[in-house]
Amino acid sequence: MSLEKQIMDQMKEAMKAKDAVALEALRAIKSGIILAKTESGAKDELSSDDEIKLLQKLVKQRKDSAAIYSEQGRQDLAEPELAQVAVIEKFLPAQLSEQEIEEAVSKIISEGGFSGMASMGQVMGLASKQLAGKADGKTISTVVKKLLA
Repeated sequence: MSLEKQIMDQMKEAMKAKDAVALEALRAIKSGIILAKTESGAKDELSSDDEIKLLQKLVKQRKDSAAIYSEQGRQDLAEPELAQVAVIEKFLPAQLSEQEIEEAVSKIISEGGFSGMASMGQVMGLASKQLAGKADGKTISTVVKKLLA
C-alpha cells in the first residue's frame, strides 16, 4: 500500500476519533507528498526513498521547532510538535540505535582505511548512503566525529 493511501486511511480514522494533533500531522504529510509530486520534473508516484526522505524532513522540522519552543520556555507549543513527531514516525522504518550506527560506521571506516577528521566527508557520504532511512543524519555525524577523532 502506498504511503499516500495509508495517510488517507489514517486521516479518516483521525477525523472519526477527533484527534486534532494526528490530523494536523497527517495533513502535513499529505501536503508534502502533493508538493513533491507537483515539483518540476517529478513523477506521478514517489519512490519509497523519496517518501522516507520526505517523512524524515517533516520529523526534523518538528523536532527543531520543539527544541526552539523548549528553549524559550514554551512547553505549550513544544508538546504538540513532539506529538506530531510520534505520528509521523509511525510511517518511517525502524530507526537504528546509536550502538548499531556506531558498528556500521566503524565497519565503513575500517574497510575504507579512513583516519582523521580530514576523511569525515567521505565517511559521512558512505554512511549516509548505507544508513538512509534508518538513522538521522545528525546522529550519524556525531558518531562519525567520535570515531574519527
